[in-house]
Amino acid sequence: MTKEQAYQQLLPQIEALVADEQDMIANMANIAAALHEAFGFWWTGFYRVEGDMLVLGPFQGPIACTRIPYGRGVCGTAWAQGQTIIVPNVHEFAGHIACSSASNSEIVVPIRKDGRIIAVLDIDSVEYNTFDTIDQRYLEQIQL
Repeated sequence: MTKEQAYQQLLPQIEALVADEQDMIANMANIAAALHEAFGFWWTGFYRVEGDMLVLGPFQGPIACTRIPYGRGVCGTAWAQGQTIIVPNVHEFAGHIACSSASNSEIVVPIRKDGRIIAVLDIDSVEYNTFDTIDQRYLEQIQL
């Protein structure tokens, strides 16, 4: 199965998981678990916008940074720029915050509600060059 086919199968399942649930934390937990299980990523989770910080939300994987300032690291930069960031090699990203030295590539997708960013979806891989425009296209469709 190709990566695109995996996303095509998974996204309807994610939509069904969150369709009748209003609690954002519960939805984040199920989305992170579904993505992590389907693709076997190193770290899959959310950071929630709280004032001028991103605060750790539900995730799957090893322990993570608890707070990330606006504009810092890949997550804070994606939030500040309001767009998805794909990083083939995190060690070459200026200002990368190394929550885990095992992470080598990353994708961060801003999550919007009512036109404003309320969270970011952060996924890390131990492999380099894991993420591409296929990941971006499908991950950007995820809604809480």
